[in-house]
Amino acid sequence: MRNHHYRLQVSWTGNTGSGTFDYRSYERSHQIQAPGKPVIKGSSDPDFRGDAAAYNPEELLLSALSACHMLWFLRLAADAGVVVTAYTDQPEGLMEEDGRTGRFTEVVLHPKLELAEAYDSELLNQLHVQAKAACFIANSVNFPVRCEPIH
Repeated sequence: MRNHHYRLQVSWTGNTGSGTFDYRSYERSHQIQAPGKPVIKGSSDPDFRGDAAAYNPEELLLSALSACHMLWFLRLAADAGVVVTAYTDQPEGLMEEDGRTGRFTEVVLHPKLELAEAYDSELLNQLHVQAKAACFIANSVNFPVRCEPIH
């Protein structure tokens, strides 16, 4: 078994002068950094006093699930001789909030492919099933990740 270790830095940048004196006294802004990579500006969802112009953790979770599935699908497609010329996804997630806590209950991926030629839709669907099974991120969450491809 091989292990992979990941490290980055998340820094809160939302101290407006009084720290976390009360719930309304601070911004939810933060930065995500890793050596040699651009900074990602983050915040909380606007429903939780966040900045709508910055990515929130929920969106980053969706992007991680979508990107992981895409990267596996592209590899499996290449191995199967399927030539993909474009791939886009518009993932959706449902998070249920219960008072002060919440949890995702489902994520649905909606990958849309452009292909060099027509391929059997059953083959494409099977590649999506294999990609889902191989995705490290999907294998790490405790809620269903469904895939509804647009072919």
